[in-house]
Amino acid sequence: MKLVTAIIKPFKLDDVREALSEIGVQGVTVTEVKGFGRQKGHTELYRGAEYVVDFLPKVKVEIAIGDNLLDQVIESITKAANTGKIGDGKIFVTELQQAIRIRTGETGEEAV
Repeated sequence: MKLVTAIIKPFKLDDVREALSEIGVQGVTVTEVKGFGRQKGHTELYRGAEYVVDFLPKVKVEIAIGDNLLDQVIESITKAANTGKIGDGKIFVTELQQAIRIRTGETGEEAV
């Protein structure tokens, strides 16, 4: 099993959710986060004063999947979240040791 974590632009969340749903992904966890990568933030004007926005709003999407879905999930997220501009985000894949469905006690891939 794998845990796929994608950091994407907030306005791309619906596109990513729909793309994942189309390939049969049922469970997704979404968290609003802030951060920066190569963008390094930007400068904004507020009431005539300039200030630096260091951390940009992003969305973290986490999906626990079986190994057989990994390539499809990566491809779906990449296509749906891509704008072609800096700050589109990143995808991280980690090994998932165990998963347990609390209600039924199912374990492993049956739990995801």
